[in-house]
Amino acid sequence: MRLLVIEDDARLADQLRRGFKAEGYATDCTGTAEDARWLATENDYDAVVLDIGLPDGDGFSLCADLRSMGRWAPIVMLTARTAVPDRIRGLDVGADDYVLKPFSFAELSARIRALVRRGAPERPSIVRAGPLELDRAQHAIRFHGRPLALSVREFALLELFMRRPNEVQTRAEIIEHVWDWAYDGTSNVVDWHVMALRQRLGSDPSAPRIETVRGVGYVLRPTGTDPAEVGAIGFG
Repeated sequence: MRLLVIEDDARLADQLRRGFKAEGYATDCTGTAEDARWLATENDYDAVVLDIGLPDGDGFSLCADLRSMGRWAPIVMLTARTAVPDRIRGLDVGADDYVLKPFSFAELSARIRALVRRGAPERPSIVRAGPLELDRAQHAIRFHGRPLALSVREFALLELFMRRPNEVQTRAEIIEHVWDWAYDGTSNVVDWHVMALRQRLGSDPSAPRIETVRGVGYVLRPTGTDPAEVGAIGFG
């Protein structure tokens, strides 16, 4: 396993390097955002330890940059900033964990192990389908950069579709993910909300399409998707 430690305190960086080395990790260390961007581009790391305060930038921007570059290795932010807004900001820009200084190396190492076990699947903070963007942290939808007003339920339904493009969702699966356990109505409620969501998206040809898979459920097709390439469907 290979780690990237981004820490401008040379003494702390060396302590982290030696600690991780003793646990069997190959560890690269850098103290600047510029070098970190280059290293993250050139190497496939299993996890990143990122200090927020860097001499040529801040960890928040660097974290967002790494995610926008498609680097999905787990990121642990390491900082003395204790304010709740800072922690929220760090997690919202793409960090997976947030450890406050001073810290226990044993705990930091355990957190790294837990994150590495989960792997590095793609998990953008802003989900896109063509010109449609969904920002979960801001609870905002934008279409061609313009805000799109949705109800809470419509937002949740669209998020489910956008995070699983070209995957057919049955009505039962949609209810399981969008409604809570106490819901005891019929699956027709899904049809009504899908109809409303289609109306919100309008008829713009660049908008993703929510298609009906007859007898099964619904599927979101991003702009330009050829249904023949992902299986025949029926419209209802």
